[in-house]
Amino acid sequence: MEKVIVVKIGGSTLGSHDTTLEDLVLLQKRGMSTLLVHGGGQQVSSWFSRSAIPSRFIDGLRVTDAEGLEIATAVLAGLVNKRLVLRIQALGGKTIGLSGIDGNVLWASVKKPELGYVGEIARVNTTLLELLLGKGYIPVLAPICSGIVGDGVSLLNVNGDAAAGEIAAAIGAEKLVFLTDVDGIHDDSGKTIARLTPAEAQNMIGSGTASGGMIPKIEACLKALTAVRQARIVDGRASHALLKEIPNGSGGTTIASG
Repeated sequence: MEKVIVVKIGGSTLGSHDTTLEDLVLLQKRGMSTLLVHGGGQQVSSWFSRSAIPSRFIDGLRVTDAEGLEIATAVLAGLVNKRLVLRIQALGGKTIGLSGIDGNVLWASVKKPELGYVGEIARVNTTLLELLLGKGYIPVLAPICSGIVGDGVSLLNVNGDAAAGEIAAAIGAEKLVFLTDVDGIHDDSGKTIARLTPAEAQNMIGSGTASGGMIPKIEACLKALTAVRQARIVDGRASHALLKEIPNGSGGTTIASG
């Protein structure tokens, strides 16, 4: 199978003004293989508010109790996933929506008890993904998976950034691209850093320069780089940001060895 570009979208990149889905379809028509992992934190937070459930985060990860898990599953694997599939198909793309549960793509264990039903990915099964990619589909994956909780198997909410990093590593992707609502990783003065080595990126977390939602993105990049040539964090709000990543993107932050 030819090399795949794994794309992670979230935040404002799920808005109707965004060109990412259009870009994905254009790349598909050019014969390129792409895999889309999506988040949907804003939508989940909105439904938490409707249910009078407070949104709490620890190190950028949402605390998820049993009721919150039902909402996260319904919103991410249901509403958000199917809207993305609908839009890609309306643009003429060939796509399949799924979650980490389908085909046992993702298997997780409980990350930390204080996070509740939040999983840490322990295993990636690429069989279904490779089948879909080989048939020319764009897999669109929601970060809900299964895992052991107590004495049984349960749904688990996993961070979409982590899911993208694990999947990119498991399939040996050509590149991992995070399309987000910031223009890259910033230094202490607020300036965008163009390039980081894995060690430098890890130090960004250790020093506290990187915080909140940027922590799981950097950690996902570091995981992916065990098998992926390059990881990129770029501004997904820019017009045709994804197309500009082919073959070599500009702007944003590149994390790569050497």
